[in-house]
Amino acid sequence: MSTRVALHHDRAGSGSPPLVFVPGWCCDATSFEPQVAHFAARHEVVVVELRGCGRSETGDGYAVEDHADDVAALCRRLELERPLVAGHSLGGAVAVELAARHPSVAAAIVALDPAPIDPLPERRREWEDVAAAMAGPDGEAVRRAFVEENVGRDGGELRLRIAEMMRSVPLPVALESFRGLLRWDGVEALRRCAVPLLVLLAEPVGSNAPARLLALKPDALIGVTVGAGHFLQLEAPEQVNAMIEGFLRLEALAAPASA
Repeated sequence: MSTRVALHHDRAGSGSPPLVFVPGWCCDATSFEPQVAHFAARHEVVVVELRGCGRSETGDGYAVEDHADDVAALCRRLELERPLVAGHSLGGAVAVELAARHPSVAAAIVALDPAPIDPLPERRREWEDVAAAMAGPDGEAVRRAFVEENVGRDGGELRLRIAEMMRSVPLPVALESFRGLLRWDGVEALRRCAVPLLVLLAEPVGSNAPARLLALKPDALIGVTVGAGHFLQLEAPEQVNAMIEGFLRLEALAAPASA
């Protein structure tokens, strides 16, 4: 078990159910600025920064399970009653692991273009190569190339801001968190996720293709944004916010968890 660390969090608004947002790999609370602005009018909103990112402390463990334990501990400390937990990319994996590992914490989960839950073999090999190269003498250049691949290379202001944010995290933290994701058993975690789940994808293909996810959790709801890339919550916030709003209205969210 990793050492507990102090996580920085931003808190706004009031109202139930509370919403907890979990940024992705090497990201901070600014990843969810449009969601805070939208939902804080009717809900208590908390955005947490994962260990080693943003203003949170570093620690000695960066497995997905460590992040999930951190988020669960924060929810309990803040006395958040059955929040909806929404995570982007790595944060989506953390949200799924939270539901599997701490079934009494969240009432429902939203995974926003999550990291591969059931990676295709070619994707796993590709990411293993990235991790190995990131550990080498050109690690910073490798990280830069990987970031650019995920945020796009068109040089737009938003993409440049995202890339700068992701490159601000110390390389050893980025590498260990990346390795932790590679070790994560997303298949088992998704099978154990007993709460309502909404998955929002930028593209319905690859490792997180709907058919692959529904084979593991048949009751999952899956939506696809139009015209957005991996950072869909920033690129198409109106679409993402509307789908989360619809998910919140579902009667299933009002029911107590069976676990």
